[in-house]
Amino acid sequence: MKTTWAAPSAGLKLAGAVGAMVLVLDQLTKWAALEQLLAPPRLIEVTPFLNLVLGFNTGVSFGLLENDSAYGPWLLSGAALLVVAVLVVWAARSDSRTEAASFGAIAGGAVGNVVDRLRQSAVTDFIDLHAFGWHWPTFNVADIGITGGVGLLLISGLWPRRVASDEAGGRVGKQP
Repeated sequence: MKTTWAAPSAGLKLAGAVGAMVLVLDQLTKWAALEQLLAPPRLIEVTPFLNLVLGFNTGVSFGLLENDSAYGPWLLSGAALLVVAVLVVWAARSDSRTEAASFGAIAGGAVGNVVDRLRQSAVTDFIDLHAFGWHWPTFNVADIGITGGVGLLLISGLWPRRVASDEAGGRVGKQP
């Protein structure tokens, strides 16, 4: 029996491109942050509401579920990679460019944080937004990809998709 491989779907290609872009940008900015902010430890004021300051997160997004155990990075990385696998399958089956781009952004961000966890047992964070004495938890480009991807996915779900209908004589109509 001969096994044949189908060409990747357009959704999978788009998700892969977006995911790779988020991953590369995330790793480059984390490298730059480590180079500029680590030795000596310092804070760079960019604007009145944005600082660059180095932090290391052993939990999940925004410091939730902090975990200092030796198995923590492996468990969180395994869970993230499982989510990435689901997103890849979902992107391959999607006929929506918006969904595919969303899945790619989420997956790219998740992989970017997995790289950090496996390399240094914590995620490098360096973006500090603040206003009126209140600071948002420090984050990174991977977190922006994840949050932006989820937001885009939620927003895209508010509008019905339009598909060509064979029954309507090729007119474009709303999907049932």
